[in-house]
Amino acid sequence: MSRVHADANAILGKSWYDYDNFRIDWSPPDRYEIIRRLGGGKYSEVFEGLDTVNSDRCVIKVLKPVAAKKIKREIKVLRNLTGGPNVIALLDVVRDTSGRYHSLVMEYVENVDWKRLFPVLTEGDIKHYIFQLLCALSHVHAHGVMHRDVKPANIMIDYQRRKLRLIDWGLAEFYHVNVDYHIRVGSRYYKAPELLVGYKRYDYSLDMWSVGCMFASMVFRKEHFFRGSDNDDQLLKILKTLGTEKFDLYLKTYNIHFETEIDNLLVNHPKQPWSRFITAENRHLASTDAMDFLDKLLRYDHAERLTAQEAEAHPFFNTVRLEAISIKGDLVNDSGFASENSAA
Repeated sequence: MSRVHADANAILGKSWYDYDNFRIDWSPPDRYEIIRRLGGGKYSEVFEGLDTVNSDRCVIKVLKPVAAKKIKREIKVLRNLTGGPNVIALLDVVRDTSGRYHSLVMEYVENVDWKRLFPVLTEGDIKHYIFQLLCALSHVHAHGVMHRDVKPANIMIDYQRRKLRLIDWGLAEFYHVNVDYHIRVGSRYYKAPELLVGYKRYDYSLDMWSVGCMFASMVFRKEHFFRGSDNDDQLLKILKTLGTEKFDLYLKTYNIHFETEIDNLLVNHPKQPWSRFITAENRHLASTDAMDFLDKLLRYDHAERLTAQEAEAHPFFNTVRLEAISIKGDLVNDSGFASENSAA
């Protein structure tokens, strides 16, 4: 079981996590206008939209025909988590008169594309945005939810406003002890080892591996740190970095029967020191604290990874926490009381 928040959903109760019996009150789509397409994928098309009632920009996620259960799950998760720190806000759910097209209306974020962003991030930027992501995941995990698809494309960063939002909850799921979960989740470059070896009793730590992959991309100035051509090659990229000794121990610890016909996956690989990835271009970002933080996230054994809350407390973020405390203090001095989200 997860070493944190294992009983979160049991405590919150069935009405919190039971999306099968969740009733959705759909709004008509009349008040929203589509302005332009922002992107799309296997399950949805995403557009910038306009709320004609208040002239606010919004994002309209038009869901492709999928199982009603999946639609209910995404909306239930978003309804539960909206208002949490750095979680994208669900504003409305709409359905056309035919009942065929379902859409989610969410807050708009002036996002900077990852390809443009990662090469220019400063150490201060990295600390700020990873800490904001951890704040989101700390809240999400404490409320019994695994995101299961943390990656740059699902993290909207408004660089001018220093704002981050975690989006796309289509693969999110409520965590329960001793439940086998589907392993076909996540995106290849950010898939945790447990998914790649078919271990189904994973938990929130799945998301923390993905955070580690993103952090490595930021610090080492690589668009994607582990970049496999398929799932087998993805695992090979990980083995060549973290080594096979700890991998074999991981399989043995959790009694995972991993079979493969790929010869390279059966070869012994030594663990590489993180210093191997330090170059003249990224040396200023690869501090001792940064390398220690990375090392404590990218672990085969999911129980060894930092939890979101532990990650927030890592010395790498000392200055970020001090800034947050300072801002909170200023708010108290100016207004006589502190905003509930002032440190978020």
